Amino acid sequence: MADGRLRVGVIGAGMIAQVEHIPNLVFLGDRFELAGVADPSVRVRGAIADRYGVPVFDTAAALLGERLDAVVVAVPDPLHASTVLHALAAGAHVFCEKPLCFTEAEAAAIAAARDRTGRVVQVGYMKRYDPNYQAALDLLPEGGEGLRYISVEVSDPDSWPFVAHRPLTRPDDVPPELVADARARQLAQVAEALGVGVDGAQLRGYVDPLMSGVVHCVNSVHGMLDRMGIAPGPVVSGHIFAGGEGASGSVSLLDGRALWHLVQVLVPDVGWYHERYALHFSDRVVELEFPSPYLNHQQTDLYVRRSDGLRLDTLHVQAGYEEAFVRELEGFWASAVHGEPVRNPVEDAMRDARLLTDVARHAIRGMTA
Repeated sequence: MADGRLRVGVIGAGMIAQVEHIPNLVFLGDRFELAGVADPSVRVRGAIADRYGVPVFDTAAALLGERLDAVVVAVPDPLHASTVLHALAAGAHVFCEKPLCFTEAEAAAIAAARDRTGRVVQVGYMKRYDPNYQAALDLLPEGGEGLRYISVEVSDPDSWPFVAHRPLTRPDDVPPELVADARARQLAQVAEALGVGVDGAQLRGYVDPLMSGVVHCVNSVHGMLDRMGIAPGPVVSGHIFAGGEGASGSVSLLDGRALWHLVQVLVPDVGWYHERYALHFSDRVVELEFPSPYLNHQQTDLYVRRSDGLRLDTLHVQAGYEEAFVRELEGFWASAVHGEPVRNPVEDAMRDARLLTDVARHAIRGMTA
């Protein structure tokens, strides 16, 4: 790292790595040297080697033997915690896709390893780097004065319309024993997190729309609440519906004077992505509409609505076309090289997971009552 460039490896080369992280690391060649990619799929390794001319490895352990400064962890969710711990043990800074982990024990182990090694651990919540999200923070009143309601709504077809134009090789040749191992880990981690074993719609509702989907929004709203100096209250409701392809929850704010409601649903046959946050104050409504995360350099629309008597004024803010997926890697580099504060650390990720786990518990109790 003599020239300030981090020798980085990517562990896991599924969709998010192929569509975003690998090309973005190559684009940021003044900050990162892509030293290799690890994935168990022969087809994927071949495609990555052909596309980028970089070394490929069949295991994380093999890649971690390459004297890396940093790794990007993009393996399946149940493998996140163990992969992060192995990378930290190898002396690497770690950027990990969300969710970081499911259980309190995993989070504590990662935080302890981070502190012991002095390495950076950053979780991949790219929306916190969106220029328009950051502009919205400056429009929020101190103390949340007048806050009445926060709504978050996501309708998602599961990416297919937005990645069809990108080079993407599906890992359809992963050894079945690895798939079975990931499944077993998932069941064990979920049971530990929830305090009860679940499967079917209950399992899917927790791990997909909640922990893998709307977790992004929870992190973003937590950032807004932090800016206003508001601590979230208790979760007051949770629902899992549409066979586990949809989930929602509500959180009390300001001792019950305000409510935060969130929902995410898979709509598989409609090629439309909708992600809207609306913060309703007594004197204004602040609204964010995000584009699909895979359509890069698209503006997130920020609206502020106020009234003066019968007159309604709507301010439309577009703060820039900078790509959040790129900016989060720039932030990771700045933390690892220059010691800049980590945005989205372990503690924030576990706060998000803790809230969504409580939402799932409420939902499961309602489904089994």
